[in-house]
This record gives sequence, structure tokens and C-alpha cells, in this order.
Amino acid sequence: MAKLQNKIVTLWTIFLLGTLFHTQLGLMPLFHGQTIVHSHEAGSISWILWLMLLFFLLPMLAMIGCIFNESHRYRVVHFGLTVIYSVLNLTHLVMDLFVTPIAWYQIALMAILFGIGLILNIVAYQWMKKHSLVSYV
Repeated sequence: MAKLQNKIVTLWTIFLLGTLFHTQLGLMPLFHGQTIVHSHEAGSISWILWLMLLFFLLPMLAMIGCIFNESHRYRVVHFGLTVIYSVLNLTHLVMDLFVTPIAWYQIALMAILFGIGLILNIVAYQWMKKHSLVSYV
């Protein structure tokens, strides 16, 4: 696997670990006897859980794609995916600023994840622009 692909897989992995930690931080009050408002039984949030699954699944598939597919078309689609995730992270960061009370540790983590996403954008862009021996299919 080429150097840029190694960087991409590593950055996606760091991003996913940070996102999991962001989710865990939201659940930490449970471990200290505090309640949180959330229920898996409520049918109204079922679609949110499917979206969360998709949010985690796409980067995993992107990492697999980076390992096994070097086509120009894939690299363009992959770069587009990294841009979408950066926009989603920025939106999430801004929305977290309107949650009362503001959890500054979550804001800090989201800002770090946004920064990692920007680095991922740069590396994915470099990979997209790199010429390869694989056909441009």
C-alpha cells in the first residue's frame, strides 16, 4: 500500500476512534449515577441509530476501498466523502455550541476531530491528484 493510502487509513482510524470517544463522553454521566435522556425503545429515534451506523460504516468502507482500489474514479469519490464528513463535523461542532449547558470538553474534541478531518481532506486530495498506473476507469 502506498504512503498516501497509509496516511488516509490512519487518519480515518483516528477520526473513528475520536468519534467513538465523543459518543462515550456523552454516556459518561451513566457511570456516575446521573441520568441521560435516551432510549433505544423509542421508535422515533430508530432512524437516528441507522444514520449513526451509516456514519461509522462509510469510513470503514472507505478504508477498505483505499487499500484495494486505486482507480481515479474511486479517489475522486473518496475525496468527496472526506469533504462531506468535514462539513458534517463543522455543522456538529457549531450545533454543539447551542446545547445548554455547553460541554466544553465535547467542543474541544469536536474541534480536534474537525482538524483531523481537514488533514484527511488534504491527504485525500493529494491522493486524488496523484497519477497511478491503474486505468482511469
